[in-house]
Amino acid sequence: MPTYAFSDVVTSIDQLREIIGTPGDLAVRKQISTIDRHCHRFIERSPFVLVSSANATGTCDVSPRGDSPGFVHVLGDKTLLIPERPGNRRADTLTNIIENPRVGLLFLIPNVEETLRINGFACLIRDPDLLAQMAFKGKVPVLAIAVEAEEVFFHCAKAFRRSHLWQPEHWPDRSELPTLGQILVDQTRLEDTTAEVLDCSIEEAYQTRLY
Repeated sequence: MPTYAFSDVVTSIDQLREIIGTPGDLAVRKQISTIDRHCHRFIERSPFVLVSSANATGTCDVSPRGDSPGFVHVLGDKTLLIPERPGNRRADTLTNIIENPRVGLLFLIPNVEETLRINGFACLIRDPDLLAQMAFKGKVPVLAIAVEAEEVFFHCAKAFRRSHLWQPEHWPDRSELPTLGQILVDQTRLEDTTAEVLDCSIEEAYQTRLY
């Protein structure tokens, strides 16, 4: 529940529709149930996908997955595979999928303002022949997320136009934000290390443990 005492909260779908209206015919009809040639082409060129999931109690998570374009494999017109590369072993997405198989995906391509959304059901697979197809630099993923598409549609560019996401002249200077090492020191209140040491360790992991 919100901790802030809001004075006017929308509490029903009817009330919401009175405010924002109903979707147009094209917005409804663009939703399909299969990965057609346009979706397949987009996925093949995407180096980045966001995976949304929730556990059995509804606690939500969104996690990024990224690699060279084509790292997500499409099997037929309903199923795709996302290789699981080394991470920090929290496995939030993976544990959520075991508890609740429903997921949502958002595929992005740099400098392309449209995105591809896929909603469906996921499971964790270890089929050796399929994992071998997703090997990179001699490293075979230990498992993959298989997603069965249920709802598939392209999302328009309005959010990207408003945010200027792909326009470098609108990008902030990185020095305006603290480093990840500094953030972790402050948030975890570590006393036996420094931001500089953590930043060096993080960069070393980026260089040597991506696969």
